[in-house]
Formats: sequence, C-alpha cells, structure tokens
Amino acid sequence: MTQVVDTPAQPHKPVFLHDPEDQEEKLELLEYWRSVVKRKKQIIGFGLAVALLAVVVVLAMTPIYRSTATIMIEANKAKVLSIEDVYSGISQNREFFQTQVEIIKAREVGIKTILKTKLWEHPEFDPRAKGDSFLASLGVSNEPKEWTDALLADAVYPAFAARLSIEPIRLSQLAKISFDSADPELAARVANAAAETYIQNELETRFKMTHQAGVWLQDQMTDLRKKLNESEKALQEYREKEGIVDLKSVTQSGAGRQIEEVMGRLVDARMQRAQAENAYMQIKSAKSGGGDLSSLPAVLRNPIVADAKRAEGMAERKLSELTQRYGKEHPKYLQAEGELESARDNLRRQVDSVVASVIREYEVARGTEATLEGVLNNAKGQVQNLNRKEGALSMYEREVEANRQMYDMFIKRAKETNVAGDLQTPIARVVDPAVVADGPVKPKKSLIVVVALFFGLFIGVLAALLRDRMDNTLKTSEDVEVRLKQPILTTLPLLSQEEVERTKTARIFIEQPNSVYAEAIRTARTGVLLTGIDLPQRTLVVTSSVPGEGKTTFSINLATAHAHTKKTLLIDADMRRPAVSKGLEIPPGAKGLSNFVSGNATLKECLINVDGSTLMLMPSGAVPLNPLELLLSERFKEALTQLAKIFEVIIIDSPPVELVSDALVIAAQADGVIFVTKAESTPYQVARKGLQRLRRADGHVLGVVLNQFDVAKAEKYYGDYSGYGKYGYGESGYQGGYGQSYGEEAPKS
Repeated sequence: MTQVVDTPAQPHKPVFLHDPEDQEEKLELLEYWRSVVKRKKQIIGFGLAVALLAVVVVLAMTPIYRSTATIMIEANKAKVLSIEDVYSGISQNREFFQTQVEIIKAREVGIKTILKTKLWEHPEFDPRAKGDSFLASLGVSNEPKEWTDALLADAVYPAFAARLSIEPIRLSQLAKISFDSADPELAARVANAAAETYIQNELETRFKMTHQAGVWLQDQMTDLRKKLNESEKALQEYREKEGIVDLKSVTQSGAGRQIEEVMGRLVDARMQRAQAENAYMQIKSAKSGGGDLSSLPAVLRNPIVADAKRAEGMAERKLSELTQRYGKEHPKYLQAEGELESARDNLRRQVDSVVASVIREYEVARGTEATLEGVLNNAKGQVQNLNRKEGALSMYEREVEANRQMYDMFIKRAKETNVAGDLQTPIARVVDPAVVADGPVKPKKSLIVVVALFFGLFIGVLAALLRDRMDNTLKTSEDVEVRLKQPILTTLPLLSQEEVERTKTARIFIEQPNSVYAEAIRTARTGVLLTGIDLPQRTLVVTSSVPGEGKTTFSINLATAHAHTKKTLLIDADMRRPAVSKGLEIPPGAKGLSNFVSGNATLKECLINVDGSTLMLMPSGAVPLNPLELLLSERFKEALTQLAKIFEVIIIDSPPVELVSDALVIAAQADGVIFVTKAESTPYQVARKGLQRLRRADGHVLGVVLNQFDVAKAEKYYGDYSGYGKYGYGESGYQGGYGQSYGEEAPKS
C-alpha cells in the first residue's frame, strides 16, 4: 500500500514510497501474464472451439496418398561413339541434371503419361464429370460435344501437373518423381508411368536428332564433294597458266641470292660514296672560303702530297738558315729560294691533282651507287612478282586442303552417326519403382488439430492483451501512481450488493469498524494526518472527476474516522445535488452552508450531530440561484475562517470537477484536496485532466483514493494485493487499527 509522508523542507509535498518512475520501468511481462490469467477460461475455451472446428474440417477432408519412384540420371555414362558436336549430348555438369529435371516436368512428358495411363478414366480426374454442373445444364458450358483422347489429356493435364512433384536429391544423380492421389494404387501407377515415359521420350528424342543429323550430313557431303573438285581443278589450271613447277625453290635459289649480293655491294658503294662525298664537300668548302687545300685531310692522306709537303718544309728551313748566314744576293740564298719556289709549285700541282682525283672518285661512287640501286629495284620487282604468284598458289592449295579435310571429316561423322543410330542407350534408369503407400500423406489430422488449438490459444491471448491495452481505466494503485503521477492514499474495497445502498455505505465506519473498508478509511486518515502533522487545523476538499465514483461515501466515512480523534466538521458543498444528507438520513429542508454563508441562519442552526459519533455535519442548505457566486464571495471565505477556529478538521464534499467549477473554487481556500477515482471505471485521461484543473486553481492535491477495488479479483489476477486476505483485517491483531495508535477507543459494535 502506498503512503505519503512529509519532509521538513517541504511540509506539504507528498513523497512516494513507491516511485512512479520505478513502476513505469517494471517488466511488462508480468502485466501480460496477468491479462492472460485473468481471461484464461475464455482463452482456453476459444482455443478448444477452434480445435473442434479443425477436427470437423479434417474429418471431412479426403485423404491423399503419395507414391514415389526414384530414377538415376547418368550424366557421366560412357558413350560408344563421341558425336556431341553433331547434336546436344550429355553435359557433365549440374546444369544438365537440372535441365533433365525440368524436362520431366515438361508438358510433352505429362501428356504422354496421361495418355499412357488413361488417367481420365479415374473419377478423380475425369473432366467429363463436370458436365453435370448447373452451367452445363443451361447449355453455357464450353466443353466439346465429343471427347477425344487428346482433348481428355489436355483437360486432365492441369490437375496432373498439380499432383506431380519432382525433387532432385542433393549431391547425387538421383531424382524422385512423386504423384498424389486419393487412390494409393493410382498414385503408384502414375509415378512409375511418369518415370518410364520420361526415359522413353528421351530415347525417342535422341533417335530423332541422330536421324536428322545423318540426313544433314549427307546433304553437306554432296556440296563439299563438289567444292573439293572445283578447288582442285582451279589449282591445276593456275599452275598450267603461270608455268609454275616449284615456285618456292626458284625464289630461294635465284632471285633471293641475287638480291643478297646486290644489297651487299650497294652497302659498300654507299659507304664509298659517303667517304668521297665528305672529302668533296671539304674541298668545295675550302675553295669557296679561300682556304688552303693542302691542309685538308683528304689531301694530306695522299702520299705524293705528303712528300711534296715535306720537300716544301725542308726548302723553307734551308732558306731560313741561309738567310741568317748570307744575304739575299748571295748565290746560295738565291739557289735556296729557287728550290723553295720549285717545291711550292710541285706541292700545288700535287694538291690540284689530288683534288681532281677526289672529285672523280665522288662522281664514280655516285654512279656506282645509282647503278646498284637500279639493279636492286629490278631484282625486288622480280621477287615481288614471284611472291604474288606464290601467294595466289598458296590460296588455291589451302582451299583444296580445307575442302579435303572437311570432306573427310563429314564422311567420318556420317559413318559414326549411322552406327550410333543403332546403339542408343538411355541416360536414365529407374532405381526404385513406386509402391502403393501404406498411409496418406495429407491431411495430417493430428498436426492440423494441434496447430488449430495453438492458433486459437494465440488469438485468444492476443485478444486478451488487446482488450487490456484498449482499457484506459484505472485498475490498480500502480495505475494511479504511474498514470496520474499522484500518491495513493488508500484503496477502498468493492462492497457487496447488500452494502451498496447509500444509507448503509455512509455508516460503514460506525457500524462495521472492523471491516476491510473501515481499515482502508483509517489508512486514508493516517495519510492525511501525516501530510501536515504540525498543522493544528486543516480543511480538506473531497472531489472526483464525474458523479458516481463514491466521493460522498468516502467523505462521510473519512469525516467519521477523523471525528474519533479530532473535532471534525463535514460540509456538504454540493449544493446542486446534495448527497451527504441523504446518506446520513438528514430530514430535508435542514439549514446548512448556503444559509450560514448568506447570514440567514446562525452556526448552531446549521450544524447537526451525526448519530453514533462526535461528527458534526453542515448540510448544503437551501439551493441558491448561483452556487458558484456564493462560493466565490468573501462571506464564504470568512465562514471557512470562522469554522476553522472551532473545528480541527473540516472535510468538504464538493461537486465533481468535470461538471462544474465549484470544487476548483473551494480547493483554492482549503489546505488539501483528496481526489476519488473508481476502479475499472474512471478513465485515467479524465482523472488526469481533473487533477490538472485542480493544480491550476492552486489546489494542493494530497493524494488519490481508488474506490470500489475488487480485492478478490486482484488477489486472483494480479497477486500484489493478497495482503487483504493474508493479514485478515478486522479479524484478530488489527482491531482498532490505526485508530488506537492515535488514542481513540475501539468503537462498540
């Protein structure tokens, strides 16, 4: 049970003993479990109903039997002859295996299987049975007037394909062919027929392909023979026309050697011409520049010029020696001078002779080079002509050779194909034929019923959770603290049918002091006292969101409980619909709050002592024209001040906050507000809105009371409120309860 206490720093601020934030973080699985347990009978009943419906359905369903034939597709089987290039042979990869599986599913194989088994003769697949339908009787049916085997097979094929299943076995060359039928013998017969039809169809297909390949090869051989003859004839004609015996040997022995010799001589000639041209250019440059021709390398290399050059040098040295010894008129000097002049003339003649020789050599070298180039070009022309003839000859020879090879290959293939046509071997075989099934594969009745039961339970659980999720009422004290963010003062138990009358519920605390309800009232009284333990007087307002939440009954019993320890006054401030007087059986017309505030009656005239207690009651009095104006007046404030001097506790029963604003006005004049809600009736949004209005009107909310709480239901479904039964309030140790702790005497029953 949640209670509130005061703190020294904030004497009027309630402190949660159970923090609402902690409650919000509580694991929701417990709440889900409580929702399921609360409606477990309905959930189990719904699940059983769904299971019973499933039993009825499965009993009405026709059992289906399945038979399976296993075949092995021998993708790696050795062939007698290798003729895969002629027609699509057996691939040695997984694509081939998957292709064969799809071929088994093909319409052609299915139609042949239907024709082989005459499946339309079985009532389960007979399309003619549909002719008795209502549309057929009206003449609207599009069925043929006369059924043939082909039409019957086409009509049966959709149902056949739906019942046939092919399942390859992983990491093997095996495949399972299964067929479903209401007749177990028919299922086995059709499964075996499908396997045999596939194998036979594959053999027929390969035979047709072999025959077509043989015909095609014969046609191609005729054309190839004709082309071979024509190419050989063209080759021979070309040989005779060009007079070619052995063109390659001629080319290599004659023209080839000639070109090689000319190329070598041409290279030498070009080198000589280059040397001569270099010397010629030096001489030409020296002449144009006025230089000394005798100093040129081409001239100096000549031995005669070299000798003349040495003779000139010797003559110059001799003349130089004689010049130092004799005079210019001396005979020896004149002789030496003559010798020098003679040497120089000789040198000039030799240089001119060498220069002329270099020029002649250059011209001869150029001529030789030009001649050799002409010879080379002529030889190249002859070789190119021979090469062209050789190329044409090679083309003819290659064409003849290609036609001969193609012709030989087609002859070989034709012979292989003719032999292979008589040696066809199947690529698949049945390793495990289908047998009659012992029991049906569907429907799996037990599984369907169990699944239906669990599905029904699941839907029931979802419905229970959804219903609780959509229920926005306050059901437990945790809901009050978590959703309203207010402390719970007390939880009032749900009263029995005999106690529902207002005249009985208003006096429960007096007449049944040991009841659970009385203990809950004491809890609320204790919570109120603890919120302001140092206050000598206090004025409390009791209100609710809407009528019918039990605020008046709570106000009377709370005031009665306070009257045991303090001087207490109960005021009925609901002047529009006064209920306190009815609950305490006060005669109508008694003077009360309206009369006292307006001054039409004294305080003594407006107070009534409640029988069986020390509680004083101030009825609502005469109904004023506008009760709100009366409550807003200064006279009302003065009246409350005057009453507070006389009574220690004043409890005011006010109208609901959602209907009128009376409670908001009174809350602003009071020390605290107690907000009453009804369990599993008051929407938390409405209660939250009412609390917000009270806070905005400067009302201090002490806590919330959860009224008409079903304790037995809480113990059964929630488990958090079993304390009511465990501790037996009013049975032994708690008689007098909290009242005795505050010095009151236990009331006499």
